Amino acid sequence: MQAETHRLVIERNWDGGTITPAEKMDILFSLSDDQVNMNVDAPFYNDPPPPGARGEREELWKHKVAELFLLGRDGRYLEIEIGPHGHYLVMEMHALRQASRRITPLQCTTRITDSRWQGTLTLIASPDLLPFTHVNGYAIHGTGSNRRYLAAFPVPGKRPDFHQPERFMPLEKPSHNDRD
Repeated sequence: MQAETHRLVIERNWDGGTITPAEKMDILFSLSDDQVNMNVDAPFYNDPPPPGARGEREELWKHKVAELFLLGRDGRYLEIEIGPHGHYLVMEMHALRQASRRITPLQCTTRITDSRWQGTLTLIASPDLLPFTHVNGYAIHGTGSNRRYLAAFPVPGKRPDFHQPERFMPLEKPSHNDRD
């Protein structure tokens, strides 16, 4: 299969509210056969990094992170998290918030340049998940009362909850998210 490339523009607060133009970020991802490539271009806020060396990190959502969710077959989905300091977490979910396994990426590289960061992550997805049909992307940054939760496609609720596959958008949509 030829690679399908999609672009998510994260330009809203998690609940649909506006964000500053400086907070806007892109997630470009491609899907080919069973390989997923994710590229992030985002503002860098100098938030404290997670403890420890680069690599897999639990609770990465407590730090600066970009997240890509891909819905597959039978309600299963893939959650991919990458942070500017080279930390990542990739989980295959067999049900809502129920991880069936972790996936080690083939590659994860990040680079911080002045006020922006870029990241690339490549992985092999389980054939049990394929094909991917829906998507959403998120970003988290800031600390304390300045904590911000952003989304490509907003989600309902009284507080941010990114595990809402019913709110993911179909991949057949155009490769960007200007639906309004």
